[in-house]
Amino acid sequence: MSTQIEEKNTAVSAKKQANGFPIALAALTIGAFAIGMTEFVIMGLLPNVASNLHVSISKAGQLITGYALGVAVGGPLLTIITYRTPRKMLLCLLMAIFIVGNALCAVSPNYTFLMIARIVAAFAHGTFFGVGSIIASSLVRPEKKASAVAIMFTGLTLANIIGVPFGTFIGQQFGWRTSFWIITFLGLIALIGIMILVPRVQINGQSNLWKEINIFRHPQVLIALLMTIFGFGGVFTAFTYITPILENITGFTEHSVTMILVLFGIGVTIGNILGGKLADWRLMPSLIANLIFLALILAVFSMTSGNKLLAVVTVFIWGIAAFAIVPSLQVRIMNVANDAPTMASTSNQSAFNLGNAGGAFLGGLAVDHTGLHSVPLIASLVTVIGLVITIVSYMIDKRVSE
Repeated sequence: MSTQIEEKNTAVSAKKQANGFPIALAALTIGAFAIGMTEFVIMGLLPNVASNLHVSISKAGQLITGYALGVAVGGPLLTIITYRTPRKMLLCLLMAIFIVGNALCAVSPNYTFLMIARIVAAFAHGTFFGVGSIIASSLVRPEKKASAVAIMFTGLTLANIIGVPFGTFIGQQFGWRTSFWIITFLGLIALIGIMILVPRVQINGQSNLWKEINIFRHPQVLIALLMTIFGFGGVFTAFTYITPILENITGFTEHSVTMILVLFGIGVTIGNILGGKLADWRLMPSLIANLIFLALILAVFSMTSGNKLLAVVTVFIWGIAAFAIVPSLQVRIMNVANDAPTMASTSNQSAFNLGNAGGAFLGGLAVDHTGLHSVPLIASLVTVIGLVITIVSYMIDKRVSE
């Protein structure tokens, strides 16, 4: 037994680099890219899907909601079902589910079939990022954990900059099903990369289902999930309505908005890497500072959205602030639930999606009752709630350590 563990540890060490990051992270990043692309590309293809399947735009939009619910429910459920599965094998299984789900999307004969296929693909999402975060952090030195997680999440940010515009263009030119075939192919590449590059990772301690579920009795785990829901929920409260804000308030054309969203995506990528480095330096203080910055920039956007130049600058800075908090939130929950990090890390992905869905709903209420111009300010207030929760969590840490 000890020999096997030593072999596994040696395998992990062989994948590490003294100065830098292991190539195994590339396979995880490709998987994250493919997952990010399948989550968001549907937004650009809604008219095509609606027309082809003879449904309304609003009904086609429910494909986004269905995916988010699939992530929220599927992550914890799959974690419970597969709690004894070795992590590398689990990653391969998740990518296989993802590949099947997207292939089914590509051949969907009707709306109901497509909805089911989207939910199947979504089931892999939360657990992939949860388990992937644990593996990524185990491949590097402890002081590089957050940066390693940030690199994996870069796949998600690059999906927004490159994958979604490319997938939308391909879908508009050759049919929306082609986009899902491309995503399926990317999933295959990620699967092969994981099989070849990712080492077997030894799970600390005995795998125990009760231990995984029992983490929800820990106050700091529940607080960490609330930090994610509200801290990141503010981002989607405003981002869901970024296009109508830029078109109706700022006065940009549809084409210009597309370019601004690419700029936002560049900011997101910068923020993700920067956030990882800050979290490696001092996790909770940097998270609190980043949440303050995010709340401020959202409030500023409510004032600069009427000026084209200032709006563009604000959106770019907002992108940096938005994803600077992501590595910290992911590593935080892994730290406070280190007895059962798989369930905690996966549940955090559900929390991200609940924040996305809740933020979009709240932003919609703001549009209906107080007007489009109020959305960034409401988003800022949601982020402030996340900030307060984070400060409370940090104070608990300080009190316990005294």
